[in-house]
Amino acid sequence: MTKPQRSSRPKPKLQKNTRRTSGRREKGPNSIKSGGLGNSIETISASALKRKNFPPLRYAIDGFLTEGLTLLGGKPKIGKSYMALDFAMAVASGGLALGSVECQQGTVLYCALEDNHRRLQRRMKQLYGTEETWPRDLHFATSSPRLDGGLIDELRDWIKTHDAKLVIIDTFAGVRPRGRGEGYDADYAALSPLQEMAGEMGVAILVIHHLRKMQGDDPFDTISGTTGLTGAVDAAFVLQRGQQGVTLYGRGREIEEMEKALEFDGGSWTLLGDASDVRRSEERGAILAVLSDASAPIGPKEIADALGKPENNVRQLLFKMLNDGEIKKRGRGQYCIPNT
Repeated sequence: MTKPQRSSRPKPKLQKNTRRTSGRREKGPNSIKSGGLGNSIETISASALKRKNFPPLRYAIDGFLTEGLTLLGGKPKIGKSYMALDFAMAVASGGLALGSVECQQGTVLYCALEDNHRRLQRRMKQLYGTEETWPRDLHFATSSPRLDGGLIDELRDWIKTHDAKLVIIDTFAGVRPRGRGEGYDADYAALSPLQEMAGEMGVAILVIHHLRKMQGDDPFDTISGTTGLTGAVDAAFVLQRGQQGVTLYGRGREIEEMEKALEFDGGSWTLLGDASDVRRSEERGAILAVLSDASAPIGPKEIADALGKPENNVRQLLFKMLNDGEIKKRGRGQYCIPNT
């Protein structure tokens, strides 16, 4: 048998500092790029990630709005636009949002796409009067292109030019792409370019949206559309009115999950505190009022009937109030306020 001739073709040489892996070629010690249909995957090793230094997140409104994309949902006429204006004015002036939350001063763009200049001026006069100077760093727009019609590029240029800290889009319906279908993929694709741009620019972007009519066990399930919307954003807030008042629910990647009790009066929003603490305080106050009006010590059933609350709930709260010294017990199962 004759020996097979060796090929004269030279062996391929690996590029310097490059090693082959299973089905892919890794360049350098940290990144891997995979070919195939023109796409690539870039990776970073855990050790390299450990060595990276990142600047601290920039908050526009401490604890509420950080750099990235945030969605705020609420039913019509609940006061979403007033809240957005409160945020815009607080950041532009370096004041307080919701009456007590500190803000980082910066330039704000408020895209009030359901308003006109006359209505905006009237709302500003209602909230802030005309004696004080309105901030130069608060800018309004009443029209804009859609997200698939050039809005991303225009926002990027505006943010660079003005070094903006906060952008508000009121509402999502005014910029949502047309004719892109429905479902999770369409909803996610509608907002993801805005989310990517917000992260790239290090700016906080707040998008106002509506809630659907159907209620849900989770407040975030009431946001109109699919979970693709909440999946595409960095944080989401839901503003809901219930029997015990208005609650702002918040959830996100960079913020603590929250349930805050709010009060809306004359167009102004005020933060009352954690909803659980505020509601508990309100319930205790209601029990104290019933006991104060009673001519003699009364029991849990009479208190529950007067408040229209379940008797078991009232019993549990009476036990806590008794331990805290807010009420006294007279006889068997009879309660009264101290000094009576």
